[in-house]
Amino acid sequence: MGTNFTNKKSIQEEIKSRLKSGNAGYYSVQNLLSSSLLSKNLKIKIYRTTILPAVLYRCETLRKKCRRRVFENRVLRRKFGPKRDEVTKAWRKLHNEELNDLYSSPNIVRVIKSRRVRWAGHEARMGARRVIYRVLVGKPK
Repeated sequence: MGTNFTNKKSIQEEIKSRLKSGNAGYYSVQNLLSSSLLSKNLKIKIYRTTILPAVLYRCETLRKKCRRRVFENRVLRRKFGPKRDEVTKAWRKLHNEELNDLYSSPNIVRVIKSRRVRWAGHEARMGARRVIYRVLVGKPK
């Protein structure tokens, strides 16, 4: 059920595929996320259960985190909407720091790092007969 990575181009294609899946998930629930009838907490739950899993699939093996962070910030900006500047009274996009304050959950980069550490723990507990364990300890056949 996975993809075999052979070179840098195939990794980029896999990341593009994950982001396309995330975009498709976003556009399927876009009306809910932009609705003023739903609370911010409910919008965050919708994001975490429908969009984030599609983007994070197989994240333990992929290195490019920047594109995923950009994707997450774009979705969060759409979800939380613009902010009115108190001095100039003009509407503006939220800054990354403001997004981090509004979105109380760990950002996508932290989630990826924690999943990698968890996966490394699984590898370390595997038996010596498993290929992935032998690669981890430096004794591949």
